[in-house]
Formats: sequence, C-alpha cells, structure tokens
Amino acid sequence: MEQEKKRPKILAVAGKGGVGKTSIAATIVKILTKAYPNKKILAIDADPAVGLSTALGIEVETTIDDIRKEVVATVEDGNTKAAVELLGEARYRIYDAIVEADGYAFIAIGRPEAAGCYCKINSYLKEVIKMLSENFDYIVIDGEAGIEQINRRVMEKVTHLLLITDASKKGTQVVKTIKNVADELVMYEKIGAIVNRVSDMSVTEFMDMGEIPVMAYIMQDSKLAICDIKGESVFKLPEDAAIVTGVTEALKNMEIIEK
Repeated sequence: MEQEKKRPKILAVAGKGGVGKTSIAATIVKILTKAYPNKKILAIDADPAVGLSTALGIEVETTIDDIRKEVVATVEDGNTKAAVELLGEARYRIYDAIVEADGYAFIAIGRPEAAGCYCKINSYLKEVIKMLSENFDYIVIDGEAGIEQINRRVMEKVTHLLLITDASKKGTQVVKTIKNVADELVMYEKIGAIVNRVSDMSVTEFMDMGEIPVMAYIMQDSKLAICDIKGESVFKLPEDAAIVTGVTEALKNMEIIEK
C-alpha cells in the first residue's frame, strides 16, 4: 500500500486592519525558513492590499487574479473554446506565477476585478490553496483584514489559525468575532492570538480575549518601524527584534516549531 502523504501545516493569519498582521505573517515565513531549511514553504498573499510581498521584499509580476481575468476576458470576447483551454492550463499558469525566493516560495492572489466584490476571487482562492497545499510542507496565508475570507469559507481547511490584535477594544472584538465565525465554518486544529504593538504590559490585564489563548505579547518595536520605513524585507530584522522573538514564542506555543 502506498504511504499516505503527510498533510501540510497551513497557518492562516487574520485580524483587524492596522494591527501588524502582514508584518507578523512575513516574520513567520522568516522564522520557518530558518527552522526548516529542508522543508518546502509557501507564502500566500491573500490580502487585496497586497502588502506581504513588500514585507518579504518580493517583486510580483503575475497574480492569481491576473490569470482569472485573462479567462474572463476571453469568454467576454466570445471565444469559449479558448477560455476552456485557458482554464485547462490554469494549473500550470498558477505554478508559473509562483516566485521562488531564498528558502521559500511566494504567490499573490491579487485584487478582485470589481471593487467590493470578492465572491469569485475568494472561490478561486480556495481552490488555489487546496491545489498548492499538496506540494508544500508549510503554508502561510496572510488573509485580508476582518472576517470576509473566513466568512466565505476560503480558509475552511487550515491547521492553525493565528489571530492578531493590538491592545484595543476594537482589535479584541474583531478576533473574537473571527473565532466565532471560524468555529462554525473552518476546520482548524489549533487557534491562538498574538497581541501586537503593546506599549505597556499593564494594559494587557484589561484585555478580554474570550476563549482565545494568547500565544505571545509583542511590544512596540522601533527596529520593525525602521525596517518598514526604509522599505526593507523582514529578513533584514535582527534576531533580537521584538517581533521576531514574539512570533518565535507564538510558533513554539502553537507547536509549529520546536521549543
């Protein structure tokens, strides 16, 4: 009997906009590449804001949505046969859209064609994640802000759901809402939160995280701010940067890397 292929670890990062979600997703990629140099790691930029590529220092030429739009344009031109052929090639085209970086691969989903309409791109994204997951050991998904992709079941089969908040009432409300929706729609194995940009640990005792276990608290980090303003990749961050040590702690607590 053929040995069953080991399931990949799929880590989805979600939370309110403006809490440092993308920087944390990028730092996860940085840490995984160092911890597992012989594993196949994929970073998926699933946020229409397309920030993960910048945080990782990646130049994006083709997105998943570019491929989808080409098929849509062909159908609109009335060439159904060509559109069918393009759909058949889509699997290979998607692999062509993957950027190979040092220690990991990257792919961007891109922006939806119509402003505010995410239905088609989210459905497409779900299929892309399912297809790509067969070929990687670790997948890091930087999701869009809020609960939309969770709500549309885009991330219905992740192994680890990491929710990001800052020390604000709004931030904690959003992650609790995401958990409530995910409990109904997402088949995840582990869930945890990172409280980011903490100015003083004394404020954390007033935070209501509900049933979400906190994997790490990350203090405000001038090293990250300098890296960000200079437009540098998170790979340039020193190992003692607060975001690097904090995300490392979170990944250990979620048993993604060894303690």
